[in-house]
Amino acid sequence: MLAKAFSQAVYGIDAFLVEVEVDVSPGEYVFGIVGLPDAAVKESKDRVRAALQNSGFYCPSRRVTVNLAPADMRKEGPSLDLPIALALLGALERVNTQRLSEVCVIGELSLDGGVKGVAGVLPITLGAKASGYKAILVPEDNAAEAAVVENIDVYPINSLATAVNFLNGQIGLTPYRVDMNEVFRRNGHYHADFVDVKGQEAAKRALEIAAAGGHNVLMIGPPGSGKTMLAKRLPSILPDMTIDESIETTKIHSIAGLVNVRESLVATRPFRSPHHTISNIAMIGGGGIPRPGEVSLAHNGVLFLDEMPEFQRTVLEVLRQPLEDGVVNISRASMSLSFPARFILCGSMNPCPCGYSTDPVRVCKCSPQQIQKYRSRLSGPLLDRIDIHIEVPAVQVTELARRDRSGEPSEVIRQRVNAARMRQRMRYADLPHIHCNAHLGTRELKKFCRLSDEAQNMLVTALRTLGLSARAFDRIIKVARTIADLGESDTIESVHIAEAIGYRSLDRAMP
Repeated sequence: MLAKAFSQAVYGIDAFLVEVEVDVSPGEYVFGIVGLPDAAVKESKDRVRAALQNSGFYCPSRRVTVNLAPADMRKEGPSLDLPIALALLGALERVNTQRLSEVCVIGELSLDGGVKGVAGVLPITLGAKASGYKAILVPEDNAAEAAVVENIDVYPINSLATAVNFLNGQIGLTPYRVDMNEVFRRNGHYHADFVDVKGQEAAKRALEIAAAGGHNVLMIGPPGSGKTMLAKRLPSILPDMTIDESIETTKIHSIAGLVNVRESLVATRPFRSPHHTISNIAMIGGGGIPRPGEVSLAHNGVLFLDEMPEFQRTVLEVLRQPLEDGVVNISRASMSLSFPARFILCGSMNPCPCGYSTDPVRVCKCSPQQIQKYRSRLSGPLLDRIDIHIEVPAVQVTELARRDRSGEPSEVIRQRVNAARMRQRMRYADLPHIHCNAHLGTRELKKFCRLSDEAQNMLVTALRTLGLSARAFDRIIKVARTIADLGESDTIESVHIAEAIGYRSLDRAMP
């Protein structure tokens, strides 16, 4: 007897249709699974058999063959347990096969017949909808995440018996619903806020410019000056997330198994802060079956590298391609995948190995050669992709002790950032590959970044007299364009250029 069930498997950040065919024929008991299954899928035969028996279903000692089509696509993970079990019961005429063919099914089985949550539910549900299915059976723990997708009925399943009874019409289930506006209202709050930051007005201004223009930023300052505190609050002033950005971000986090059962949707900008001992693969993504790395988990958000010079040189260099293209391409012998990686890089570093060369209180004992060697750990091509270099001095004790003054709330700063981003979206409406000033190329700079005569003369003078590198030229103009947007100016004036020049401290220190 032959029966079919339909499921989805993840490929990159998307999913493809998997046709689960089960044939039960006379012969000695063999439970074989074909169709490029990984180890977790192969082991499902033991989970399925135990779940059937412990749920009160008879599992005959016959030859069972499971085919996962298409046979040339790799399938991985335990999410095919439930469709295999239902297709097997369909082959034994215990499940309504007509109803089974009308729904998409995913879920991992426990030995007692319960259904456990799986990773990648959002892309799987989107894939089921794209394949034309009107309903999907998902684990109860994943129902909120799947229900984010509109125009498909999501039925939460907590056991194999529940799925069988539902398909046979013996019980009714109510489709799970979520209110997207309520999800955004409930989950769209940041715990860290700039109101907690005292002093560091120049650094906060630089981060506001970085958020408004999508610029990468590097903070240089002694230990304890507040670099990490500032970086953690950068997501709270980024533009409000759109529904499309939220879904795309949630897809990536869902594949990595990082979506909280109670949240169901990532409604705040991601903030990823990997340790400096991270490997190349963990940073960029990869593995036998490629998985997204930190650069993709930071998509639409912030990737913070604390103490950048302490990271391995090779780890820093792999950032160059995603910083330039906004995407990661991973090639393996069996497949080639692309993961989105459009993020703001926020780095921090000490001014010297001991960290106190710019501290007014503590004495630095580093030689010029040691300082040069320390700073040269960041290569020129990597620095070329960082628009803003900002010095973060140690905060004065008197500033910290003041009780009558607190920082500006993130909400107020974000309103200015939203207004600046709106100007940019209107300006680049005909250029779909450009979303903010940081994405401008040389041709777009000439078209959209008009400098007044005074600003042009100031920039030329700065390049000649301050020892700025040639690579700083375009970066200064991009940052000045963002400063002008924050000031609601269509033309880049000398005051905008002057401020932008101040954000190239490493170019002056390391010509």
